[in-house]
Amino acid sequence: MKTSLGPIQYCWSKEKVSQFYQQVAESNIAVVYLGETVCSRRRQVKFSDYLNLAHMLRESGKEVVLSTLALLEAPSEYTELKKQVNNGDFIIEANDIGAVQAAKEIGLPFVCGPTINNYNLATLNKLHQWGMQRFVMPIELSKTWLSNVIAAEVATSGATLPYEIEVFAHGYLPLAHSARCFTAKQQGLPKDNCQTVCLSHSKGLLAQTQDQQPLLRVNGIQTQSASQIDLSADIAQMQQMGVNYFRVSPSSLKSIEVAENILIKPQLPEPLTCNGYWHQTSGLAQV
Repeated sequence: MKTSLGPIQYCWSKEKVSQFYQQVAESNIAVVYLGETVCSRRRQVKFSDYLNLAHMLRESGKEVVLSTLALLEAPSEYTELKKQVNNGDFIIEANDIGAVQAAKEIGLPFVCGPTINNYNLATLNKLHQWGMQRFVMPIELSKTWLSNVIAAEVATSGATLPYEIEVFAHGYLPLAHSARCFTAKQQGLPKDNCQTVCLSHSKGLLAQTQDQQPLLRVNGIQTQSASQIDLSADIAQMQQMGVNYFRVSPSSLKSIEVAENILIKPQLPEPLTCNGYWHQTSGLAQV
């Protein structure tokens, strides 16, 4: 099993993004995803900038995947998506079924991101026929679900899955996407004139209950978990199951160190973590 570094989910400045990936280039992380997955109004880092970073990372020995938006809302966003798919050098992580279709049309291999609804073996095998080389398991599914899918494939074909498995295993979980921008609304701004207020919240905005308990994290049109998922205690079991990649979703420069070391030495426990979905219970639980 190898570590992968998921795309940055937050709105960071171009300088901060460049600094982050310069450090990633010097790390031992095997697979790097990069690209805007949340909101097309975040224009600090353009597609051409991501493409330059992708070439730099590949030259440093990384496998690079270009990640696409999870929610397409306008024809202009589909036009931008086609540009990503037709980049000529890198495969994509499809986070919307429109990206799957665009990749299928030109025969481009792709990774299915965690926001694609892969809930059964038949769907996975159909996507594989269309070019899927790897899938990131939807975050709300469990190790029991994954074991059953693997067992069903063995029972049907006598072989293991013909595509790779990646688990979103460390970081803030992307729970939902909406046409509304909650960060702009919280600042009293309309979505169409949001002034990119996400730049002021490098890890999103923490939402709490009336009892001041952490509940969710608001990140533009995306809603995240308040707690970080941490499945580092399950690494040995994942390896036995046949999981190929342990995904770390970055939230700061510290995430690079986590991704470098999490497979080889235990992490210090975080003050607020969860692993419930993996254990087939409520996601915010710590089992």
